[in-house]
Amino acid sequence: MGEHPSPGPAVAACAEAERIEELEPEAEERLPAAPEDHWKVLFDQVTHPRYLKNSLVYHPQLRAQVWRYLTYIFMHAGIEHLGLNVVLQLLVGVPLEMVHGATRIGLVYVAGVVAGSLAVSVADMTAPVVGSSGGVYALVSAHLANIVMNWSGMKCQFKLLRMAVALICMSMEFGRAVWLRFHPSAYPPCPHPSFVAHLGGVAVGITLGVVVLRNYEQRLQDQSLWWIFVAMYTVFVLFAVFWNIFAYTLLDLKLPPPP
Repeated sequence: MGEHPSPGPAVAACAEAERIEELEPEAEERLPAAPEDHWKVLFDQVTHPRYLKNSLVYHPQLRAQVWRYLTYIFMHAGIEHLGLNVVLQLLVGVPLEMVHGATRIGLVYVAGVVAGSLAVSVADMTAPVVGSSGGVYALVSAHLANIVMNWSGMKCQFKLLRMAVALICMSMEFGRAVWLRFHPSAYPPCPHPSFVAHLGGVAVGITLGVVVLRNYEQRLQDQSLWWIFVAMYTVFVLFAVFWNIFAYTLLDLKLPPPP
């Protein structure tokens, strides 16, 4: 039996060229046109509306799914968002937990997370939320406030350096969040994530957080300020719940399309 002749180099080269031409349109969609476009592609990926399809993200159209007010902390808008939050948690959260215990620190953290998403639902009603900044900012702001109030009596090495690093990281992360929120969206019906959760976390930190961290030897129920701030927090949560039930309909807002 005779063997089929193998195609020559010219024929193989033509076939390869045809295959590359068929793949070029798809490749152009996936790859940047030039090295300087790498950051643009990364930015488009972390703000692409498909991230909203995740069942953990808070979305104003899906605010009736109450778990989203808490689970949004497991999603982040890019590696820099996640990285700065991790740095702050390691720099401040771990030492605080070692001193005050997991229960108190967890209470402040969760209160900041819930207040952050509720603050967005009241003050930035058309925006989604991602990231753990609400809880992180509650811890950091409470810690910094306590350092300032007890500066002379606090025997802590490198407290000035720790404050400076924490403030720099907070400023960078908050500035990035504000810029991202107001940056023109590449997908106009889908806005960028809100930065208001950061402010909700700070509000919890300088109220509930300061009381929780002020005296770790005294029981919380023995502190009068604790009950005052708990009452304030409860009133805010109830107000936000009723706001979510009635205000969106009464204001007739144009919300982004559901994911």
